[in-house]
Amino acid sequence: MTEAKRALITGITGQDGSYLAELLLNKGYEVHGVIRRTSTFNTDRIDHLYLDPHNPEALLFLHYGDLTDGTTLRRIIEEVQPREIYNLGAQSHVRVSFDSPEYTADTVGMGALRLLEAIRDYQKRTGAEVRFYQAGSSEMFGKVRVVPQNETTPFYPRSPYACAKVYAHWQTVNYRESYNLFACNGILFNHESPRRGETFVTRKITRAVANIVAGKQKKLYLGNLDAKRDWGYAKDYVKAMWLMLQQDKPDDYVVATGETHSIREFLDISFGYVNLDWHDYVAFDPRYLRPTEVDLLIGEPSKAQKTLGWQPSVDFNGLVELMVKADLLSVGMKNSDIDPDLVKDKVISSRNMGIRVD
Repeated sequence: MTEAKRALITGITGQDGSYLAELLLNKGYEVHGVIRRTSTFNTDRIDHLYLDPHNPEALLFLHYGDLTDGTTLRRIIEEVQPREIYNLGAQSHVRVSFDSPEYTADTVGMGALRLLEAIRDYQKRTGAEVRFYQAGSSEMFGKVRVVPQNETTPFYPRSPYACAKVYAHWQTVNYRESYNLFACNGILFNHESPRRGETFVTRKITRAVANIVAGKQKKLYLGNLDAKRDWGYAKDYVKAMWLMLQQDKPDDYVVATGETHSIREFLDISFGYVNLDWHDYVAFDPRYLRPTEVDLLIGEPSKAQKTLGWQPSVDFNGLVELMVKADLLSVGMKNSDIDPDLVKDKVISSRNMGIRVD
């Protein structure tokens, strides 16, 4: 019997981490995740995957650690001996990064460097190859001067988060070239799902639609409605992460849909799905504006499509409707059109909202 591949994921309790864990487990991997110690459980997105480690069928294991703690990261790598490491952990909210720039830089930028150093030392000591995936972001392009953006487009970051991601990106390139590490950067454009955190604008909108229909909310407060983004489905994007680490040579890839849409368009589809006019419910709040805004992002994913064979499976309209349906179910609204395959997403969504779904 062939030994299962072993992967380590930072940020496993997040949107992308949970989908990636599902993907890897379905491929027969033994999956290890790094989670931060908190006084309350924050594992809702992966609870459906978890088995007691004493169970002989268990293939998902969790380890306490933090990207700010290099010593613990090294110890986890030594214990787990992973073949693949996916660095998805971060303080990932762009607006929050303006309020917590030092913490953001430490987790996002220095966190990646700590992992790279740990991998370099581990490989040198053991001779075992570890393949590394660094989660980049379209926010690195920032003040766009080239449309669309691809792997060679210059970065112009416009937030502490984006600056830290640029640092992590170039450190990954540097370690690949200096120490021959199999290290890849995935420059992922915005990707959403029913598991998206509720403070992110897309989920904030779809959750508000459900709450308004259920009579639990009257107004939705937002900032810049004119920002345009290239939005895809997170479940598709984690496939690209895995594909990058299965290639013969490491490289960097833009992962995107090649389309851009405004927040106003997201509102049109979300509220239109329940036959409401968003203008009647959405109000402006300047607190949600960024000190420096990113107005337009649109990716050019031809390299990922050609080299990795990757294609998005859900278009913009389908993504918005998928998220609205999930949040409607989470507040008890029944809909015969809801895809049964989304049940796990809906259960997770409802847990995060403190609402039980039967």
